[in-house]
Amino acid sequence: MISTLLVANRGEIACRIFRTCADLGIRTVAVHSDADENALHARVADTAVRLPGSTPADTYLRGDLVVKAAVNAGADAVHPGYGFLSENADFARAVIDAGLVWIGPPPEAIEAMASKTRAKELMGIAPLGEVTESDLPVLVKAAAGGGGRGMRIVRRLDELAAALDGARAEAAGAFGDGEVFVEPYLERGRHVEVQILADTHGTVWPLGTRDCSLQRRHQKVIEEAPAPGLPEVLVKELHALAVRAARSVAYVGAGTVEFLVADGRAHFLEMNTRLQVEHPVTEAVFDLDLVAEQIRIAEGHTLPLDPPPARGHAIEARLYAEDPARDWAPQTGTLHRLAVPDSVRLDTGYTDGDEVGVHYDAMLAKAVAHAPTRAEALRKLAHALEQATLHGPTTNRDLLVRSLRHEEFTTARMDTGFYDRHLTELTAPTADPHAPLAAALADAHGRSRFGGWRNLPSQPQAKRYLMAGEEHEAHYRHTREGLTADGVRVVHADARLVVLDIDGVRRKFEVSRYGEQVHVNNTALTALPRFPDAKAQLAPGSLLAPMPGTVVRMAEGLEVGAAVEAGRPLLWLEAMKMQHQITAPVTGTLSELRVVVGQQVEPGSLLAVVQAPL
Repeated sequence: MISTLLVANRGEIACRIFRTCADLGIRTVAVHSDADENALHARVADTAVRLPGSTPADTYLRGDLVVKAAVNAGADAVHPGYGFLSENADFARAVIDAGLVWIGPPPEAIEAMASKTRAKELMGIAPLGEVTESDLPVLVKAAAGGGGRGMRIVRRLDELAAALDGARAEAAGAFGDGEVFVEPYLERGRHVEVQILADTHGTVWPLGTRDCSLQRRHQKVIEEAPAPGLPEVLVKELHALAVRAARSVAYVGAGTVEFLVADGRAHFLEMNTRLQVEHPVTEAVFDLDLVAEQIRIAEGHTLPLDPPPARGHAIEARLYAEDPARDWAPQTGTLHRLAVPDSVRLDTGYTDGDEVGVHYDAMLAKAVAHAPTRAEALRKLAHALEQATLHGPTTNRDLLVRSLRHEEFTTARMDTGFYDRHLTELTAPTADPHAPLAAALADAHGRSRFGGWRNLPSQPQAKRYLMAGEEHEAHYRHTREGLTADGVRVVHADARLVVLDIDGVRRKFEVSRYGEQVHVNNTALTALPRFPDAKAQLAPGSLLAPMPGTVVRMAEGLEVGAAVEAGRPLLWLEAMKMQHQITAPVTGTLSELRVVVGQQVEPGSLLAVVQAPL
């Protein structure tokens, strides 16, 4: 029996595994980097072991340090979670060689499926050789790892070389393996997968299907179980293929077989030899704890011959600290408040006041709704996200709510190109026009010696805010009757709550302030100084860092005085394990270059200036 388990991971998945361990009476050990010293997973574990350094390569990808931590902490088992070392056969062997129980499939099964090229060969599928015009579009894909890293869509042959270089660099940084391959890219396909669970006695369960078609940068955003609208004959085929893949490598534990479904046919993509991020939707539908099942299987327990019956529908949405309207730019800073109605399940690695840093994935949490029908699950999850309190970095919450309510999604007609088609409409500004006034009234009450009320009337007051990238000015007055404003009736105003009567409709505005950042219901504002700073003006053609990150690459020959073309990549920033191109805004001359490779930058930092011809 396992008594102490180390999770070779961080964040949300580590916390989720610790929760099951607590239910089973198993002591827990966390590992943490220096950047994660105060992270939630390090705080909630019974024991925590430091891995010196901050980058994944120095910490969570150092299998030798993780095994040493497990031995020193007295653990008798290791769970890899997902990502990092979870599909590393050498790490699995090292765990076993150290006399520890490995909560995962045999190293040989990991090895057989870890390379997507070898997995395809095992399933009788060969990757593309030399790419010709007739093969386009194609997908360049990392042979190891997942999570959308090391992937590039190529629609023109002259883009292939750059895509290969970029994918190799990103894959090497994320997985320590720069091998990539090329396969056909199927337009308008659905990403469908089958969760499997196998014991050491020959039983393999196919646990339904999941649809994960809504993706950004080839990384899943919304997942659901079962995959809606699939013919029963296709579901049976998917189950059979998944079981075949598992049996072909004598698989043990939890794993996922992924397919692209197009034109009614299933195309094998890969097998992930680990737990998936989206496993909670399967847990909800089958009323299972997959982590508990992994542990029991590792202890030698036998699965019943048949899995439990499926019930209802479950949908999961991933909350990311990112700005979808700005090319999904990751966001960092203090997460002041994260609260989601308890009508849905919330898996997270953060609590109020935690810092969202630059080194790791941008996912803050996963919200999961389960209901008897898909329509009810959709409504339940969208409402919970809409009512959630998220104060801190910009998130994709509004995008999630709109996606869940989009007609193409509600009618189950979505595919992997959903965001390519609809991103503009899904990210249109939705800021509340009355938010600046509510913020100003709350501020006026908070700053008044008399609780916001004065004995004598005052001159009109004004307060400036930045909202959705635009400046807004709110006007109000202190009168004998209290605070007033044109066009509305102020029913109530204090530092935390403002109630306005707007055309006969009474609305509540909850106001929270953290320095100059103000949140009014779901609208984020930045309080501006009374008078603009003339020194803050930037030269035309200035390139600013859209996110915090590290400069990992520069265009060849990039130096002051160089001629550049509009739209050409000049710099590459790496943030939260993804690389982002910074392109020239205009054709002209590089007049300033403020950074070097390896330099860390903050959002809004001046990187370079491109001067257009006069």
